[in-house]
Amino acid sequence: MIKLNSKNSLLFVLGALILALILFFPKIYLANNIYYVSKDINKLYGHYISLKEENKFLAQQLEDMKFKNQIEDSIIIYSIEEAYDKNNN
Repeated sequence: MIKLNSKNSLLFVLGALILALILFFPKIYLANNIYYVSKDINKLYGHYISLKEENKFLAQQLEDMKFKNQIEDSIIIYSIEEAYDKNNN
């Protein structure tokens, strides 16, 4: 058995501390990395959701503009045909 005097006790405590650091450092490092990556993923997901909503809004605007353009084109064509018919009769 090892005699525990002040020098041996200090070495034993330092050895136990180093062993604990070696065993727990990877877990702490990985937990911190997982936390920060998770934060980044949540931030990117928030951006994704907002862009998806903006895309829906822009698609609706585009559809409205196409419809309006179709209506205006048909009105213009109708007025041109009326003017042509008046000139020929």
